[in-house]
Amino acid sequence: MYNAKIPTITKRFPSEVRNAIEVLSSYSIQAGSKGKISRPDEAFMGLRKYAAKKAEHFLAIDLDGAHKVIKTRVVSIGLANRTVVHPREVFAPALIAGATAIIVAHNHPSGNLDPSHEDIEITERLNNAGQILGIAILDHIIISRFG
Repeated sequence: MYNAKIPTITKRFPSEVRNAIEVLSSYSIQAGSKGKISRPDEAFMGLRKYAAKKAEHFLAIDLDGAHKVIKTRVVSIGLANRTVVHPREVFAPALIAGATAIIVAHNHPSGNLDPSHEDIEITERLNNAGQILGIAILDHIIISRFG
């Protein structure tokens, strides 16, 4: 049964509640049918619902040794042009899930598909952390409403 107080909360703090619900509901969304990801376009198919989001979403797809999807998860939700990402939040769930590789992705609400300086920097940090942990970063995909 739904709590009757939720509509009141959502009226007072709509964006915060919407973001929390989105993170909780998508935390363990299965991408596709747990199929193998061999190409970036296959990863995109599991992420496309985030392409037109108005806030930047940083996502991770945890993969097993055969590159089959374990789960797709939202790591963080930020602002229109940035989000906070730390290797701890990217890799902790992947370690618990037994992932051997991950694909990270984020949307650019502006529609620009070019990586920013910050995008390149976080990819390097995640690659370095992944090497230490034994979890490969296979790709960092930028998505937008244009592709």
